[in-house]
Amino acid sequence: MTPIDVSGRVTGIADGLAALDGGRGVDAILVSDLTNIGWLTGFSGSNGWVIVKPDELVLVTDGRYGAQAERQLDTSGAGSGLPTRIEVGSSGAQMLALVGAALGGVGRLAFESAHVSHQQFVSYSEQFAVTLVATVGVIEQGRRRKTPAEIERIEHACGIADQALADVASSIVAGVTEEQVRNVLEIRMRELGASGPSYETIVAAGPVNAPLPHHRPTSTPLEVGHTVVIDVGALFDGYHSDMTRTFVIGQPTVLQQQVYDVVLAAQCAGVAAVHPGVVARDLDTVCRGLIADAGFGPWFSHGTGHGVGLLIHEDPFVNASSEVELQVGDVVTVEPGVYRGDFGGVRVEDLVEVTSTGCRVLTRSPKDSLCLPLPRTN
Repeated sequence: MTPIDVSGRVTGIADGLAALDGGRGVDAILVSDLTNIGWLTGFSGSNGWVIVKPDELVLVTDGRYGAQAERQLDTSGAGSGLPTRIEVGSSGAQMLALVGAALGGVGRLAFESAHVSHQQFVSYSEQFAVTLVATVGVIEQGRRRKTPAEIERIEHACGIADQALADVASSIVAGVTEEQVRNVLEIRMRELGASGPSYETIVAAGPVNAPLPHHRPTSTPLEVGHTVVIDVGALFDGYHSDMTRTFVIGQPTVLQQQVYDVVLAAQCAGVAAVHPGVVARDLDTVCRGLIADAGFGPWFSHGTGHGVGLLIHEDPFVNASSEVELQVGDVVTVEPGVYRGDFGGVRVEDLVEVTSTGCRVLTRSPKDSLCLPLPRTN
């Protein structure tokens, strides 16, 4: 695997401080979201703050992670592009005091308003002698554009989920339960090198559970005639994958085949419409329009997709109200679905990388049939 190179990320944020708050600028930004801290610096501890100034980066953490931080961050500044300092506190109060001390000379401090509770905001106001400036998505915008090394990890995670589904397909039969299918899929992904599932694997069967897009598996047994929605992803080296396939136990009915054909056509049209510059809501319209034209519009009850990376759901989101334009390096799902209580559910989902000429599909499990796939060999 190509190493993840965080160099340039910190300097990119530091160089943008002057443009924040509508061009009024700030003197520093306090990064509190752990996913953003990890992306920015490579630090993977479960507690900490990062202060980015134009000429310095400071990481404040607790005693459990001091040695780890020294290993993961280059204090010479060669890795981040800025001189880097690590401060270690023995308690939450001491850590907060260390953050305050690191803010010496800062007048206007940006903070991640989406990741700060009201209680934390009050604490910041009381502890820090600064003007607090709320910001949204400063680090997340940098995270959107995946590097080749990040794509490599996401694609590998996709391959693990693809192989796991193929390997356990023969055990997805009438009589086994949703929970049993989930368990064997998650075990197989770990055997193939995943650190775990990207999320609790969704196995939703029949007219009661399959209509629920995010159903949690139960002891419900699969039965002949059930549609079975399987939404599965692997977590590999911190990066997620996401894929959904729908099957029928036994022979599909005319309606099941009709709905599946419509959803698959909408999903394929959506994938074909992915390219740099496409507005997310227009991509949503491509999928939603085909399903509505077939008479199933009210049954499509969620957005068409979302970004995937260090989080399973992240920017950009693809739905009817999103005005975001996709850009090269985005990794997004395309996942239309149709659900009805007396019928079941059908969803088909691929994960795609936006490229300069369109997109590249990263999930490769067969989707042209409601039949379960044959075992896959490499």
